[in-house]
Amino acid sequence: MVSNSNKPIEVDFADQLNSLIYYHLENHDSGRHLLQSLEEDTFAKTHIAPIGGMKRSTFFELNSSRGLEQMTHIFSELQKQASGVIQYQYENLGDLIAVDGSLLDAVLSMYWADYRKASKKAKVHVGFNINQGIPTKFHLTDGKKGERHFVDQIVSPGQTAVLDRGYHSHSYFDLWQEKGIHFLCRIKGNTQVTVIEQFKIPQDGIIFYDALVLLGKEGVNQTKRPLRLVGYRILGTEYWVATDRLDISSEDVALIYKLRWDIEKFFKWWKCHLNVYHVLFRSRYGLLIQVLAGLITYLLLAIYCQEEYAERVSVKRFREIRIKIRNEMIESGRHHDILHPT
Repeated sequence: MVSNSNKPIEVDFADQLNSLIYYHLENHDSGRHLLQSLEEDTFAKTHIAPIGGMKRSTFFELNSSRGLEQMTHIFSELQKQASGVIQYQYENLGDLIAVDGSLLDAVLSMYWADYRKASKKAKVHVGFNINQGIPTKFHLTDGKKGERHFVDQIVSPGQTAVLDRGYHSHSYFDLWQEKGIHFLCRIKGNTQVTVIEQFKIPQDGIIFYDALVLLGKEGVNQTKRPLRLVGYRILGTEYWVATDRLDISSEDVALIYKLRWDIEKFFKWWKCHLNVYHVLFRSRYGLLIQVLAGLITYLLLAIYCQEEYAERVSVKRFREIRIKIRNEMIESGRHHDILHPT
């Protein structure tokens, strides 16, 4: 491997990936903090850092220009592996993919990102398999980039995109149906509706409306293809959900939209436990590397929790992994003291 300055880099891709996974697992607060651990912690120096250590310039240059293709391949392979070992939780509801975008704060020198509220921002658009609790696909854009455009790039024909009100678009509802992509999307309560057929409402439940409709004003923004509209009420709040799914009950429609919250919990995991939202690299390439490393770390946790405990990712198991790493650090330090007494 050769650096941009034509100097040899004695760090391979395994070292690059291991250091970033270690960064996320140990929740370092900066790249410098990570590099200090790789230099001073006996465990990290022995098991994570490359032979000869990792210089600051090497670390930042490496992750700003190399490894993206390999990272993308590993993410894809781990996603397939996780899909093969984690059972569907709601198999009768079909292949449910929640889609949402999350803003990442960045520094002013990230000229390619969006400027909002005195700081640059980038946005990561993620597909999340609700039935298995794992990320499936993602795209990274500037903060201004709209979200609806990415649904058909993240969700495959036959799958159901589960979406919040930010994805409400009559033209996209038609487009997704044309492409064979199912959808279930909360819409605004004041949307104009033309009823084609009224469906039976279950008694003594939360559902108060279920019909086949056209959305929007005729001749202006009306949907070309009919779709189903379900209205339900929970704790005084009314929810209006549009979908092309006619094969499930109205109660299932309400349940699926409730399950959309799982992607919000996933984003919270990233922020609170894996520290993905602390930006290490300023280039778009480097941020792609960091996001991929965060996704890979989460998938490794998902596979580990499933194979070891037959469970989904949890704070309890994550803490156990951290404790094991720290115990290894202690044992590694003791071993080092025995071999190299002062």
